[in-house]
Amino acid sequence: MRIPVIAAIALWVMTLACDIYIYFQVKAIKKSKIRRRSLWVYGLTTALCWALLIVILCMPRRDASQSILPIMWMLFTFLSIYLGKACYCIFSLLGKPFRALSRKKRNFGAWIGAILGIIVFATFWIGAFYTRRDIEVNRVALSSDKLPQSFNGLKVVQFSDAHVGTWGSDTTFLSKMVDTINAQKPDIVLFTGDFVNRRSNELDPYTGVLGKIQARIGVYAVHGNHDYGSYTDWPNPGDANRDVARLDSLITSMGWKILNNRVEFVSQANDSIAILGVENWGEPPFNQLGRLDKVYPASHQGKYHLNDNMFKILLTHNPEHWRQVVRQTSNIDLTLSGHTHAMQFMLKAGNHKWSPCEYKYEEWAGEYDSTSADGKPMKLYVNIGCGEVGFPARIGAAKPEITLFTLASGK
Repeated sequence: MRIPVIAAIALWVMTLACDIYIYFQVKAIKKSKIRRRSLWVYGLTTALCWALLIVILCMPRRDASQSILPIMWMLFTFLSIYLGKACYCIFSLLGKPFRALSRKKRNFGAWIGAILGIIVFATFWIGAFYTRRDIEVNRVALSSDKLPQSFNGLKVVQFSDAHVGTWGSDTTFLSKMVDTINAQKPDIVLFTGDFVNRRSNELDPYTGVLGKIQARIGVYAVHGNHDYGSYTDWPNPGDANRDVARLDSLITSMGWKILNNRVEFVSQANDSIAILGVENWGEPPFNQLGRLDKVYPASHQGKYHLNDNMFKILLTHNPEHWRQVVRQTSNIDLTLSGHTHAMQFMLKAGNHKWSPCEYKYEEWAGEYDSTSADGKPMKLYVNIGCGEVGFPARIGAAKPEITLFTLASGK
């Protein structure tokens, strides 16, 4: 779990500005008895919040021997309080110019800000105790002329970003996820990375649960950026690689197949489709380990190549891989990604959705379409994941997601 310096400074400036503004608002209360009591209460609660922030910044975040959950919950508590305060401050300031128009010289912006602040605080905690457990199944129909008739009606389930360590050893939610996946009666289940937050032992309590996923053809997975041990400090060289190997051993013990820079051909009635999987194609500071040319030939000389007529599904954790590489070099029909989580905050109205995530990623949730160089349709689907990292909540419409694809042959 990284807290960038710039983000930490911005957080400190925001909290300080809010507290100074509210302090002077409280100090302006006319009745001295109420003012003194309010200053004491506000001063005490603010001191506790600042003490909490200091503890958060001082606690070791990359020590794998220490649980990351206390930091996540403390940071979440702090943010839920100060985003509520920020709402009050913003609307109170906006209301000041209109105060003169009020017959009783009241700042209605402050009242609106106070109400919105309470709503924001409540929404955050609803996200922690309800929304993060409220699984949503999104259904997508996909038709392709390249899909053999024998695969018509194939049901493919995608889920992503479990981050099981955020739940500690409580398997209740993951058991519900597995039951919901099995209820779709999938032919294939695909997981697009981030099993854990920091190290393989987080998966230990969950192998029995995840091993109960039932798919007629099989369960396939790739690694995400959190699966390489990059978020913790290791005492000895090579420990991270050994931990990745241990993670892979746990995954295969569940009956899953790992497609890290590998391809799996699925056959039915003398027809085949290809399921490709790449390692994490990271953005700095992460390495770009995903290599399509290792998975499937790039050359057009052989029977199989990245622009052949076989129906292909690609698992790649980061959707930027699709934008920068996949659609430039291949005609892969369906690319499945995760990684974004929609920043665990999404507002939705009808077909319109918004998240601060869109300022970082052009493709961050749902379906995206493109066309290959040979004129073949290409689709990317970004699953917003089922787990959390950074803070233990999902806000608004950013519910844990299972995606069910029903494939149809256009032949």
